[in-house]
Amino acid sequence: MNNRRSRFLSIMLISGLTFLYVPMILLVIYSFNYSKLVPVWGGWSTRWYYVLFESQDVWDAVSLSLKIALINATFATILGTLAGLAMVRFGRFRGRTLFGGMLVAPLVMPEVITGLSLLVFFISFKQLIGWPAERGFTTITIAHITFSLAYVTVIIQARLTGMGQSLEEAAADLGAKPFKVLTAITLPRLAPGMVSGWLLAFTLSLDDLVIASFVTGPGANTLPILIFSRIRLGLRPDINALATIIILFVAVCVAIAALIMFRQQRREEMDQQIAAREG
Repeated sequence: MNNRRSRFLSIMLISGLTFLYVPMILLVIYSFNYSKLVPVWGGWSTRWYYVLFESQDVWDAVSLSLKIALINATFATILGTLAGLAMVRFGRFRGRTLFGGMLVAPLVMPEVITGLSLLVFFISFKQLIGWPAERGFTTITIAHITFSLAYVTVIIQARLTGMGQSLEEAAADLGAKPFKVLTAITLPRLAPGMVSGWLLAFTLSLDDLVIASFVTGPGANTLPILIFSRIRLGLRPDINALATIIILFVAVCVAIAALIMFRQQRREEMDQQIAAREG
């Protein structure tokens, strides 16, 4: 019985990994295809990487997407960390239920509804106070922070709940000020969760198409919008080359994040061992 269960789980794992990664592997292979027709193999070549690097509109979109993603991830991480701390460490306060509901609302709200509501919001503000003068970089960044914040908050809440408060309470008993406890104990222990939240917010921003389509304006095309518009006109091999570069970039970021989290976990284990020996 156990052998059958183990075999079934192995088959499901292999099937899932195959479904996820074989299309990516094929995409990387076809990015080195010489032929202009994506399904037709014409031999190995790097010609489409040269074409990609000479395409100014692609790099304008890449630059815009990276700027938005960096700002979005940074602000979403800061605000999400503060929100997570308020929900977990501040106990019950007036409006906590409403605050928590507003934080998780973007998680369950369809992206079409979120994008439409933000579009109406920006149009209304422009009519009232003349801001924003045009939709583009600023409006996309605000929209991305709005929904990325919810994901970061969930990660921080889970991390805080798993950490417990024993070290923080011990530091407070020894006379440490609340701000000192926050900066010296809480935030360093939260670092893996903050890094994970930052990376998730960064990835969500780079990946977003629906919300950005609602709140963008003429001349402000993010990378997903550009790729989608090109695919509608017919798939081109240089898009495969661009996707390969993105896959490589994301893989490096994930490896760095995993390394940071591994070192943090090892440091915590060593601290616990030292505390156990001294105790």
